Amino acid sequence: MEPRLNALDIALKNEMNEHHFYKKNAERTKNALGRAMFTQIADEELEHHARLQQLAENWKKNQKWPETVPLKVKDTAVRSVFGRAAKSAGQAGGDADDLAAVRQAIDFEAKGSAFYADLRDKSADPKEKAFFALLASIEHEHFSSLKDTEEYFADPGAWFQKHEKTLLDGA
Repeated sequence: MEPRLNALDIALKNEMNEHHFYKKNAERTKNALGRAMFTQIADEELEHHARLQQLAENWKKNQKWPETVPLKVKDTAVRSVFGRAAKSAGQAGGDADDLAAVRQAIDFEAKGSAFYADLRDKSADPKEKAFFALLASIEHEHFSSLKDTEEYFADPGAWFQKHEKTLLDGA
């Protein structure tokens, strides 16, 4: 039981650290897309923290996966937020700080996805396995959206050309 509590403590710290990181960058950036993306992920990380806190408290009391506590996590809305924000932001890419923050966030999310996938794989309880699988997939979706954001910040024109399916016909 101790390894599980240690893993939950690590997850709790990571989720809160990431929440603060995203919130700080949402306040810092002047880019509308960056602000929308960082704000959305900050909110989602805070919700993950709340669910994990609930789970950790239950584990400390009962030493097993909860039977009655609803431990659902909202699915991520980051992809739709990114699409709307990119269209409204136009071709204003991010600055060097935005790009550095997105690259750091990509690293966070890759590690988070792998961490939750590992917890999923080590679990024998189907509900626990499903919960960590959901968290792993949400962190992976954050990772994918942040990769899109990185591409957008680095070269917005190329990003729009790729995603808007514009044609270069020379006419």
